[in-house]
Amino acid sequence: MEIRDIEIFLTLAEELHFGRTATRLHVSQARVSQAISQQERRIGSPLFDRSNRRQVRLTPVGRQLRDDLRPVYSGLQQSLERARMASRGITARLCVGMLPFNVHDFHPYWQAFRARHPQWELQLRRAPFIDPFARLRDGEMDVLIAWLPVEEPDLTVGPSLLTDRRVLAVSGAHELAGRSSIPLEALGDFQHAIATDMPDYWVDSYLPFHTPRGQTIERIAPITDTDELIDLVSTGEIVHTFPAHVTRYWSMPHLRWRPIPDMPPLTYALVWQTDTENDLVRALAQTVHDLGVTTG
Repeated sequence: MEIRDIEIFLTLAEELHFGRTATRLHVSQARVSQAISQQERRIGSPLFDRSNRRQVRLTPVGRQLRDDLRPVYSGLQQSLERARMASRGITARLCVGMLPFNVHDFHPYWQAFRARHPQWELQLRRAPFIDPFARLRDGEMDVLIAWLPVEEPDLTVGPSLLTDRRVLAVSGAHELAGRSSIPLEALGDFQHAIATDMPDYWVDSYLPFHTPRGQTIERIAPITDTDELIDLVSTGEIVHTFPAHVTRYWSMPHLRWRPIPDMPPLTYALVWQTDTENDLVRALAQTVHDLGVTTG
């Protein structure tokens, strides 16, 4: 079985849809069907149940093959990537996930790290809203830049990079758009968004569940990405708090940014899984420590 055919099988086993698999791999549906049919002929058994036109299901044989191939394919991909890195003189890679939006403001940290450790590759990725700590725990990211406090027993909190004041995003037509600033107490009069699979204490540190006088700050249906969030703000369905640095990156004519003077600033720090701490993580932490904290 060729590497591409393994990739097609594993992707279809995840998507369970020929069209989505073809789109994701940038091939035709006919190519996906051909690869699966060839695999089934070689094995002598169906790998997918195609009785449902809209979505397929793995057969017991298909599930066994998926479970067997996943670690093999992952190991092969890692081996190939290490070989590519070695050809460029790179001995290891550090993947950093970011929840703040200001990648540019952090360039001094990245430049200093790369200058100090040219043998290592620094990879920067946007961290998702949904359960971002999971990316640390499954090894997809080595370090996460997250707002504090982080009180997870298996995670280590390193040096801080950024302290930033808070602003409220509202639609240009919203009743708050004409205000020069917004008190925290006023947030209880409007609906907000919430991301899923986050610890309550962490959500509360970003946007309290109650105003200073005890009024509930209501959340509507959960959001999954920033585009959805901004769409809800721009239509006036919600208002949303942000760290102030986003105003330099999201300059949109239909949005207004208003300071919240009595809301505590957010502090962002490096966070990593304690059990997987290594020389690369320690080197990044030392670099951030040496350069100090950026103020938004």
